[in-house]
Amino acid sequence: QVQLVESGGGLVQAGDSLRLSCAASGRTFSTYAMGWFRQAPGKEREFVAVISRSGQSTYYANSVKGRFTISRDNAKNTVYLQMNSLKPEDTAVYYCAADQGMGVGVDHYDYWGQGTPVTVSS
Repeated sequence: QVQLVESGGGLVQAGDSLRLSCAASGRTFSTYAMGWFRQAPGKEREFVAVISRSGQSTYYANSVKGRFTISRDNAKNTVYLQMNSLKPEDTAVYYCAADQGMGVGVDHYDYWGQGTPVTVSS
C-alpha cells in the first residue's frame, strides 16, 4: 500500500508556470507507475500524464502535451508535474495516483492523493 500527498497548487495567471509534487510513503514507490489526473468543477476526473516505474517512459493527454512534463525521483519517493504556459482551462484539482501499470483510466489506479487545487486566471 502507498499513501500519496500532493502539494504545489495555487492561484496563477495565464502563461505562468507551476510545479506540483506528490510525495509517496513506503519503500515500494519505485514499483508503481505514477499518474496525474485533474478534475474541474462540474466535470469528470481526467487523465493528464503518466510515468513508468523507472521514469523512462511517459505519456500525456493531448491537451497538455508540450506544456506539461511529468518526472519522478525514486530516491525521494516523489513524482512531479511541471506545468508551463498555463491556461484558464487548466483550472482544476490535480491528483496523483499510483498503480502497477501505465494506465490512462481513472479506474485503473488503486491509490490516490487528496488533490491540490490549481486556479489559472485570465
